[in-house]
Amino acid sequence: MVVVIGGCRCGDPGLEGTRQGFRPQEESVDFGRVLEGEQARRQVTLQATGRASITVTASAGAPFSVPTSEVTVPGSGTATVEVVFTAGNGVAEGSLVLEGSGDTETVRLTATGVRPKPCPAAQCLQARFDVESGECVESPQPDGATCIPESRCQENGRCEAGACVGSQRSCNDDNPCTVDSCSLTQGCVTERVACPVPSNPCKVGLCDRDDGCTEVDAEDFIPCGPLDCKNANVCIGGSCTKVPTPDGTVCAPATACRDEGTCQDGECELPDAGELEYASRQQLGGEPVSEPGGPVLLVQDGALFTSLCGGDAGCRLVSFTANGLLRFESPYPDGGARTLVATSDAGVVVLGSEGLEVYAPVGDGERLWEASWASMGPPSALDAGTWHGGTGAGRVALTAEGDVLAYVDWRPEVDAGVDGGDGGVVPLPPPEAARLVWLAGREDAGTLLRASPVEAWPGEARLALDVTGAAFLYSVDGRLARADVEPDGGTALWLSPLVDGGVPDGGASLAVADGTLLVGARAFVHLEAEDGGATGMMEPRASLLADGGAPVLVDWDGGTRTLVPLAEPALLSVAGTPGYLFARACNRTDGVPCTPEEERVVLRAVDPATGKLEWEVDALPDEALPGTLHDATLVNGGAVGVLAAAEQADGPRVWYQLFARGERLGMCPLPGRPHVAGAAFVGGLLHVVVERQGAWLLESYAVDGSAETQGWPQRHGGADGARREAR
Repeated sequence: MVVVIGGCRCGDPGLEGTRQGFRPQEESVDFGRVLEGEQARRQVTLQATGRASITVTASAGAPFSVPTSEVTVPGSGTATVEVVFTAGNGVAEGSLVLEGSGDTETVRLTATGVRPKPCPAAQCLQARFDVESGECVESPQPDGATCIPESRCQENGRCEAGACVGSQRSCNDDNPCTVDSCSLTQGCVTERVACPVPSNPCKVGLCDRDDGCTEVDAEDFIPCGPLDCKNANVCIGGSCTKVPTPDGTVCAPATACRDEGTCQDGECELPDAGELEYASRQQLGGEPVSEPGGPVLLVQDGALFTSLCGGDAGCRLVSFTANGLLRFESPYPDGGARTLVATSDAGVVVLGSEGLEVYAPVGDGERLWEASWASMGPPSALDAGTWHGGTGAGRVALTAEGDVLAYVDWRPEVDAGVDGGDGGVVPLPPPEAARLVWLAGREDAGTLLRASPVEAWPGEARLALDVTGAAFLYSVDGRLARADVEPDGGTALWLSPLVDGGVPDGGASLAVADGTLLVGARAFVHLEAEDGGATGMMEPRASLLADGGAPVLVDWDGGTRTLVPLAEPALLSVAGTPGYLFARACNRTDGVPCTPEEERVVLRAVDPATGKLEWEVDALPDEALPGTLHDATLVNGGAVGVLAAAEQADGPRVWYQLFARGERLGMCPLPGRPHVAGAAFVGGLLHVVVERQGAWLLESYAVDGSAETQGWPQRHGGADGARREAR
């Protein structure tokens, strides 16, 4: 044992036989989120597992790298390896590979490169991109930094608490003949002082910087009184003087089809009126479908729509641009005919045999939805036989949100349409029941949202919406009602009568503008304003009528002639005054019906406040020949445009006429002898669907004046047929 112990070399400092090795202290390294293009550095610690030092080789693949590829780890000690991540855009993964003394270790590497987004900052703010959140972070600029105030009425802008604050700009130019003000968008605005108009028509007011407003002589030879082609009242030396009218003086304005008239030898000579020249013409390729009083043509946002049957394509909805270029042709699913009702940006509403359908006004005009008569609630209480629903253009209105309101009737279908045994068919019986329904037009389109109780059919009716969305219904039994929504979240619609005793003896007509209803071409009903405006459908009120609720009756006294009101067109300007109505008239009072040769159509302007006549004018193109009124529109400037025909020996001639203040300002014929099916007035264009020599055409003409778009300017309130007052 002594020999063995003596032979042991314990504690010998020599390294022979000493074990070498290493291990990384981290299994993975996450560099986190790093801005694209920048670098992040992390360290991995290596621990020697033996008493001897060891050299370790390190490597990593892109986007990771190792600046120093070799590192020596001292025995029983540690060393670090630096790893660099160069950020791109997106998640990156890799490995740090460590090799030494035949051993290989790996460390998992992860990182996320973040691409910055632009961070524009408003005035007085500074913005930076926050890598961790991926969002822009704003902070105020230092107070006192210069900036430009948003208002042109401020200057010398300085930043305060992140907002640009300026001092008030002075716009006073020290000129008493100017009115100085400041516009938020234009800055200082200067207008000349409007001096009082002198009582002498040959004087004009003039502002002098020193003397203020004074009167000076008007220019010589400007009109100062009546002027005809014999004598003219003109200013000379500040006095109104009557002088002979010189030849060449303009005595009649130019129209769309005729140059201005001039005085020659004491008479107003008018050049011959030529025909209107069409701006565009397009063959339709089929026959338009319409119902009596319904639109043949609808216009919305510059697009024209018509419903056609015939040709290779069968029955379809067709749309054109305002220039007559084809937008789309959308065939109806079963090939059956449909009649136009109304249009909005939510869709084109048409009437089919099975219910209402709506087609897209853009794209290829695909069908968006349909609502069958059954879905609108037929009168199940009347259980005898099968019931068929119906409505029409005058009984459908579109809300500003695109929803559809319709007054729907039902009639029994028993034996209707079958052979009556004498070569004819049994006609549909008159309606027996009706109700008002409200259909969704966009979200859940076609869904029945609300409905009134089923009631006995009151006769032909008209539906109209005012500018607030309130709905009004008039039926020829005299009832005028407003639709109210059931309170407390109910789904019923209530038709609340507005006028005690109604408005009897009226036709199927209803117009609304500026709080005034023109009812049945018989009476004006004035609505009471609430808080400065009309009430909406969603807010029922106990009292809606102004002036005690009494309607103002239209004076239809024909005097020494027969005067029969026409239900439509009935027009109201945006100011609600005057109202424009048409009537058939003839010079007889013996009760014998007027013959077509005796009968005229007159246009009457009526004061809504009194019902009294303001003026009347013959609305047909020829004072001696019978004719037909086709349509009418309000024209900007207080005029009325009328499309009417005169029956001539070689066929009807169609004319566009312009009336104002009881005078015909001009008249222009359409080319040839067309048969008019329908028309729409939009801006300065008259769009007409006509038949010429067996072919149906869409023609557009530039006419005098621009069609009014506000109030109730056309038969159905506008060219879109929505039966909604427009502002």
